[in-house]
Amino acid sequence: MTPRESSVSTHLLFHFLLLPLLLPVALSVLRPPHLPTLVPHAPTPLTRSRFSAHTRLDFITRCNSTCLRRGERQEDEAREKLSFETLYADGSRTLTTVDVEEDEPGRGPSPYALPGRGSGPRPRRGRKRVRRQIYGADGRFNIQGDDFLLDYPFSTAVRISTGCTGVLVSQRHVLTAAHCVHDGKDYVNGARKLRVGFLIPPSLNATNGTLSSAKKPLVRWARVKRTRVPKGWIQGPQEASMDFDYALLELRWPHRRPFMRLSVAPSSDDLAGKRIHFSGFDSDRPGELVYRFCPVEEESSDLIYQHCDARPGASGSGVYGRVWDDGLERWERKVIGIFSGHQWLEIDGENRDYNVAVRITPLKFAQICYWVHGNRLDCVQD
Repeated sequence: MTPRESSVSTHLLFHFLLLPLLLPVALSVLRPPHLPTLVPHAPTPLTRSRFSAHTRLDFITRCNSTCLRRGERQEDEAREKLSFETLYADGSRTLTTVDVEEDEPGRGPSPYALPGRGSGPRPRRGRKRVRRQIYGADGRFNIQGDDFLLDYPFSTAVRISTGCTGVLVSQRHVLTAAHCVHDGKDYVNGARKLRVGFLIPPSLNATNGTLSSAKKPLVRWARVKRTRVPKGWIQGPQEASMDFDYALLELRWPHRRPFMRLSVAPSSDDLAGKRIHFSGFDSDRPGELVYRFCPVEEESSDLIYQHCDARPGASGSGVYGRVWDDGLERWERKVIGIFSGHQWLEIDGENRDYNVAVRITPLKFAQICYWVHGNRLDCVQD
């Protein structure tokens, strides 16, 4: 066994034997003080989508110190960007505008504030870039076999028919990246008949009593009933920003698999080991579920910067960490972000590159929670 295989085996053993294995039964509400709520207005009908955009799995942006401060939004701007568009299976669309209410106006931190951190990431020296999205030795490894593919949390990862990844966050909802279904101007062609794929291990696809364990997993596809994208993303390609690169898909029928609960993303200092994890369907390993983990390098109000190895296709993966749950009095794995892609940062004339996840802020949590429940009151109570 090579040193890397030994390291992987040790990590998997730790992942499954020493950490609690949980089957969540509801979307969690890990409320920070004064969690805001969204008050939606009646939806306004829009023209039918043309589905003229092309899927872009390799999402790359450039940023500087100015755009890093975009997280410090005023209430009016937040209200506009947290409005959302709903795409239905028949191609019709609606726009829902929202108001934002604070639990106690004038008290507590800004909904976008990141406790204990600066306004954005600081460039680090001494890291040599080998290949875009892969940093140094490739730290990813495939998840294989029934014991892993069907076990939580790997079982929460699903494929999106446009080529991306998603994560199950309720019995009928999948969280993914917005750019997997919309290019900022129009829905991608593949969103016309959007589907979500569930991996079926080879041993469950026995034919005539013969197991096909040597074959790769098959995929069972489920149709999407409706798709929701925040207005902050629908600004046109010239305004494309990772800050709102997330979307929620609602399935026509509920699934029977465990799903992962959501949490407002804490500071990396409050994550167990300051590490994040995510599993996705990277394009360079077709048919395989690929898992990785790494420490958080830096963070801004809306983004998590890291060097987890990833390739196109991993976009939309649910980024999770072990977060302390006061109610259960233990550490739990919860989705705190959505893997978006790659970003070049120019700070003080120096370029640095990161792989980036959209962090779930209190307002984004309130919005996604409303999308899941359809009732804002369910997102107010613990």
